[in-house]
Amino acid sequence: MRRNFVRTLMMLALVPLGLAAANHAHAQQTIGKLEKLSPEFDKLVPATSKIEVVAKGFTWTEGPVWIGGDDGHLLFTDIPRNSIFKFQPDAKPGQEVSLFMNPSGYTGVTYYGLEPGSNGLFIDKQGRLCMCEHGDRRVSALTPNGGKITLADKYEGKRLNSPNDGVVMSNGDIYFTDPPYGLPNQFDDPRRELDFCGVYRLKPTGELTLLTKTIERPNGIGLSPDEKSLYVAQSNPKMANWTKFEVKADGTLGEGKQIHDATQRVGKEPGLPDGLEVDSQGNVWASGPGGIYLFSAKGELLGRLVTGERTSNCTIAPGGWLYMTVDHYLCRTKINATALGK
Repeated sequence: MRRNFVRTLMMLALVPLGLAAANHAHAQQTIGKLEKLSPEFDKLVPATSKIEVVAKGFTWTEGPVWIGGDDGHLLFTDIPRNSIFKFQPDAKPGQEVSLFMNPSGYTGVTYYGLEPGSNGLFIDKQGRLCMCEHGDRRVSALTPNGGKITLADKYEGKRLNSPNDGVVMSNGDIYFTDPPYGLPNQFDDPRRELDFCGVYRLKPTGELTLLTKTIERPNGIGLSPDEKSLYVAQSNPKMANWTKFEVKADGTLGEGKQIHDATQRVGKEPGLPDGLEVDSQGNVWASGPGGIYLFSAKGELLGRLVTGERTSNCTIAPGGWLYMTVDHYLCRTKINATALGK
């Protein structure tokens, strides 16, 4: 997503690479408000919920994913700083945030624009952390006790633009989006080899298939619980919307239908449609202008978690927490929903 690059450069100069300044929920800093548009909203977001700032001091946060196990924690990216950070909610105050990986998405030796790091993060069927890498223009996986391997970096012999976000099907197929936001000059970058932005399917065998190029600027992506629908966010300021595609029995996509258009909010509220999360009941939690939009499984807009900041993504964690990456913050709020597969 585009941001105020002047402020970004200032923050890059002022904040050294390494640990961000942690600000746990104990500090009780809150932002924004809840906006109910349907009675169903209260069932999913209690009226007493607050948008808590749990960590800050980053540049542009993205890609939150919850890692389970005894050491339950959240991983999220800071794209301009080419880093992945780890947030441990049960750690001692002031020790919740640590650097998990650097570099995270660009391993070259020259300057590579303002968004070189990894964007979306997800866990594949083998339990590996997978990354949509801007700078190295690939989807990769972190191997146990080892380095990263490339899962996909070319389509028909041409390098991908800059993979943005991904989601995994129960059979192991990975669906991901590929806009050019990670290229230094984005759509006009001379390094660009594909003249379209695609939504792809990557099979465990390594076979990569283009599913659609009808979304000019595909961004966030998610699957319905029954895996019969695929949601794709479009971060085009002139067509800021979310599309629901039919997923056919063979895994290809059928007709796409717009579920909501937020174009009229662009410029009036900060941000664009970006990352999204689908809960176990099929509700869609999607970042967009002004904050997080909550859609029912039928596509009805139930309400919004208005952060008042450019909001990039979200994920659902145990304990009824919705974690949100909000500009230079990591935030969370209490909800009555569980993640898929939980």
